[in-house]
Amino acid sequence: MAIAPGPATPYRRVLLKLSGEALMGPRQYGIDPEVSRDIAAQVTRARQDGAQVAIVVGGGNIFRGLSAAASGMDRATADYMGMLATVMNGLAIQDALEQAGTPTRVMSAIAMNEVCEPYIRRRAVHHLERGLVVVMVAGTGNPYFTTDTAATLRAVEVGAEVILKATRVDGVYDADPEKEPGATRYSRISYGDLLANRLEALDATAVSLAMDNEMPIVVFDMTEPGNIVRAVRGEPIGTLIAGEVS
Repeated sequence: MAIAPGPATPYRRVLLKLSGEALMGPRQYGIDPEVSRDIAAQVTRARQDGAQVAIVVGGGNIFRGLSAAASGMDRATADYMGMLATVMNGLAIQDALEQAGTPTRVMSAIAMNEVCEPYIRRRAVHHLERGLVVVMVAGTGNPYFTTDTAATLRAVEVGAEVILKATRVDGVYDADPEKEPGATRYSRISYGDLLANRLEALDATAVSLAMDNEMPIVVFDMTEPGNIVRAVRGEPIGTLIAGEVS
């Protein structure tokens, strides 16, 4: 049975983008099981609130293709290795969700039938309509595209109403807050201003795709307890990236 929006969420379907780095918690590498369990508990609550949830996960906690390419590795090879890292993260998220009692499917843009389903848009939509959480891994299946772009593409494909980008930063700033203590956080910024000011919250391809399809994006800090549920409920947290600011 399809899950309809409940009174606690304004959204019928959301796409949650999880950065790989956020899965590390206090660690320097890999996946913190406590973080996975917390994500699973919050996604389960969001599903109980009535939202259909798709997830795209990054792989930076295990391998960053762009960094490896900058060190001299062939870019395409490095990107494929990064895609495989997202599969490991996706399987960890699936395990945590199913231990929390939430049925989940992992769908990969790179075929690996022994461990997950191939990504097929209509099948993904069918899973979501049945109330399953769908974890989409391996990016777009192509090198030279980030998982931010993959998240935007998948959100448009499955008809999500918003992209919720969960990171370790509480929104979009006018400068790097780790380097500039006086940096100002935006509560809302337009796609055009984000691109014009070369702010690095998302890559330009992802922002352009979102702008062309009028797909709003909320960037928020997932390390703050309960923020995933708050984002799904439409509470004003982080930074909203959308059309022109009136």
